[in-house]
Amino acid sequence: MVISLLGTGIYMSFKLGFPQLRRILHGIKVTRGDYDDVEDEGDLNHFRALSTALAATVGIGNIAGVAIAIYYGGPGALFWMWITAFFGTALKYAECTLAVQYREMDENGNTAGGPMYTIENGLGPQWRWLAVTFACFAVICSFFTGNAIQSNTLTQQLYNQMGSIFSMDSAIMTTSSISFMGSVSNISIMHVIIGLVCAFLVGLVIIGGIKRIGNVTGYLVPIMATIYVFAALFIILTNFSHVGESFGYIFDMAFNPPSLKEPAIGVASGAVIAFLNTMMMGVKRGLFSSESGQGSAAIAHSTAKTNYSVREGVVALLEPYIDTIIICSLTGLVIMVTDSWHFTEFYAQRIDTSVTEMKEGVLLTSYAFSQGIPFGNFLVTIAVVLFALSTAISWSFYGDRATEYLFGAKAISYYRYLYVFMFFAGSILTLEQVWMFGDAALAFMTFPNLLALILLSSKLKTLSANYFEKFD
Repeated sequence: MVISLLGTGIYMSFKLGFPQLRRILHGIKVTRGDYDDVEDEGDLNHFRALSTALAATVGIGNIAGVAIAIYYGGPGALFWMWITAFFGTALKYAECTLAVQYREMDENGNTAGGPMYTIENGLGPQWRWLAVTFACFAVICSFFTGNAIQSNTLTQQLYNQMGSIFSMDSAIMTTSSISFMGSVSNISIMHVIIGLVCAFLVGLVIIGGIKRIGNVTGYLVPIMATIYVFAALFIILTNFSHVGESFGYIFDMAFNPPSLKEPAIGVASGAVIAFLNTMMMGVKRGLFSSESGQGSAAIAHSTAKTNYSVREGVVALLEPYIDTIIICSLTGLVIMVTDSWHFTEFYAQRIDTSVTEMKEGVLLTSYAFSQGIPFGNFLVTIAVVLFALSTAISWSFYGDRATEYLFGAKAISYYRYLYVFMFFAGSILTLEQVWMFGDAALAFMTFPNLLALILLSSKLKTLSANYFEKFD
């Protein structure tokens, strides 16, 4: 899947003349409302459509995902995240332009768009089987990747914070082991309380539909991003003397990462394996963080109030820059300038084998922020809560559209209640159980979308040329 996503991104970049470089300024103008018209067809203005998509994209991956990339791939993984985001931007532009071009209006007067409509309306009824395949796995993926994994991470982070308030030996914090599907979950009363409260909050928003989702994410996304970005910038600026050294590590280890100490294979082979490990960790985390090519963001962007499909495409291409180039980079630099990356498997196995203490995922990010500012752990907890809730809220809309495509508008209310229940279920399941289903569904919803992008690339090129002849 990684090869398919990155390969298609490179192909679309050349096919469309690198819109990620040539159309940034136009995308900013559209986003800030220069071309807004209340008479245009759609549900949300360009800014709120972008906010809804960003709310789903900017999530746990920006906090824990970057840390995982550095933990296994080292500082050089950040460079490959940047490269991946650059080419992934072309995928965002392509899939979101086509989603608006081939969207429909449902029986309630709302927009209905996304890869399932792009496939059926763009490629023809004979491709409906592929559209149905995408929609089925999009629903499954919304329950797990966009929902349960968010609630699981949120619950664990809040539970750890509650440990500083309540005694871990108290009745409310004591865990009991429950076996389910071959995995053991350690659940306490606190886990259940957190899961119920957060599920209730998510339910209040999503049952109101896309306009309420757009209103909430329109405020929540800028607030949560601003808090996180300014905190990270403060840490980086107060450790400015380490910034140059950090960038040196990033660029040097992107192409020449140290091999494992005492490798069981030859030196040359060890160097190649080290390079591939760093590159693949960066590529994987970059693709999954920005969600480029997966088709999910196209569903949110298809709601935009516009009569020009390309106009929303240039808004969408801003996403990977915001998500990966800015937010993920800030997380990575905080980990680097505070020397927190010394607590990674990469550092212990390749640089200093005497290191025994490891901090993986969100624990590494929390530690880095705590080294940079007082109450850094608390700030990361707030970010996890806001990121996880906003991601779950936006992913509910993706499942909404896929459910309506498969079963009609009457099935949406049933889907939403099940979605809220799955948010609670995710809080008490193990991370392995959640990802077991989510990973598979994510792969199966990606391939139909990529195939449609390639088959419709000539149509997309024509749409782009016609639009920019008029508005360039």
